[in-house]
Amino acid sequence: MMAEAEKTLTLDKKMSDVFDWSDDATPVRDALWNHFMDNNEKDTLKTITDMKKFEDMADDQVASEAEKLLKG
Repeated sequence: MMAEAEKTLTLDKKMSDVFDWSDDATPVRDALWNHFMDNNEKDTLKTITDMKKFEDMADDQVASEAEKLLKG
């Protein structure tokens, strides 16, 4: 159970705590959700599917993939 909590820690941190290029206090999870919703015509079911893969990633992979999507 503890491993599961650690696995998603990055998703629950503020953007500014994870990325040195961000001063946003939004949690990474919410920033990703917003990104997907903005890019798939507000399709909630598609966004849920897109977000699910982040739940299964290790923290370092979450940070890497989120940075690719959100930095810009």
